[in-house]
Amino acid sequence: MSHPRRATATASVAAAGILALALASCSAAGTSGTSGGTAGGIKTGPGVTKEPCPKAVDKTRGCIYLGVLSDLSEGPFAALAVPITDAQRAYWKKVNESGGISGYEVDIDTYTKDTKYQAAEHAKAYQQIKSNILALAQTLGTVNTAAILPDMDASDIVGVPASWWSGYHFADAGKGLILANGYSYCSEAVVGLDWYSEKNAKPTSVAAVGYPGDYGGDSAAGVKLWAEANGVSKVTVVATGPNQTRGNQDAVVSALAQAAPDVVVLAVGPAENAEIIGKLVAGGFKGRFMGSAPTWNPALLQSAAAPAISGRYHNMAMIEQWDGTSAAIAAMKSALGGQPPKNNGYVIGWSMNYPMHAALVAAAKAGDLTRAGVRKAVNGLVVTWDGMASKVTYGGNGKSVADGAMIVSAPDAATPLGLKSTGGFYTGTTFAKLPYDKPCSTT
Repeated sequence: MSHPRRATATASVAAAGILALALASCSAAGTSGTSGGTAGGIKTGPGVTKEPCPKAVDKTRGCIYLGVLSDLSEGPFAALAVPITDAQRAYWKKVNESGGISGYEVDIDTYTKDTKYQAAEHAKAYQQIKSNILALAQTLGTVNTAAILPDMDASDIVGVPASWWSGYHFADAGKGLILANGYSYCSEAVVGLDWYSEKNAKPTSVAAVGYPGDYGGDSAAGVKLWAEANGVSKVTVVATGPNQTRGNQDAVVSALAQAAPDVVVLAVGPAENAEIIGKLVAGGFKGRFMGSAPTWNPALLQSAAAPAISGRYHNMAMIEQWDGTSAAIAAMKSALGGQPPKNNGYVIGWSMNYPMHAALVAAAKAGDLTRAGVRKAVNGLVVTWDGMASKVTYGGNGKSVADGAMIVSAPDAATPLGLKSTGGFYTGTTFAKLPYDKPCSTT
């Protein structure tokens, strides 16, 4: 499907925490509905109604319904996904309180579904909410998202992924439907190893440990790309699954102890992170660890592995953390009343709203809040995240939408959420030299 029109919009958040919407309007919505219509000059369709949202701030406004498909109970990422969803709810509440979007407020509660990080459940829940939503504010997991992507394509349903697979940066994967930021597990590993080399010493051996497929597989591919580009021949790759389905990480610990790499890049969950680092260090392992963003939870600093993690581990993230200085971080803190959330999932969730917000604003400005209108608005859309992440211009692929910039943090029990940033956004030198002309891994 071709989308020739290019639109430029930015979701902007004032430092005081009030979302300043250039297109916000307090006017009534008019006569839109799920079967389509025109409201105040804006064309609408499924997921947009003239009736107010169930928890409307202003009942004279219509409602834009966004869906959420997440891991909210028993899956391996529930501890992150619950605060991600809470943050999204708080963000859109602030949008609604600040005037909404061109006569509409946004609802993400009505069509939130727990898919338990299972592709079949994800696909089932998607079908249940599909006819009632304009777009997906969250679709958690690459494999899960891949299960619904063909239908999203056919239905023009744009989605924000709660995953960072490199395939999202290529036209044949996202097809203009996926509002990912300029970062992937693959680029994360590449840039993270540059950071390690600069701050410590260039490793002579490296290892990658992760869930197979889009997460751990993408990260491992990045480790291999970095090693090849930097003349490091000793690379160990160990695939593993979550503790809840696999039992324990003893095989991983044994393999790493035997390989004895200088640095290990981890793409697992917090529970596996704690077990792997704790057991290795207790056994005399001398290497260090770079952990993907989802490997962290502040509760790790209350675990038996805390001393080992504090001394050997650094976290990599695509966004500023709680100690960031951007307007977006200030807005998030304001929405929370200055009190930190339970974990970094909330920070991730807050950041995820910026591209969808920008797309809705751009579509409304163009007079077309249909699914096709939102999808068209994505092409050429500029999103700055108010400094919380690196700027992305959507509509291209490869390096045109990916720069690999990251925030590296160290464990610090004295700080909120247990992480202290080591500096601003870091990009290194290796990623810029790589072709990055196709996905690093498959789903």
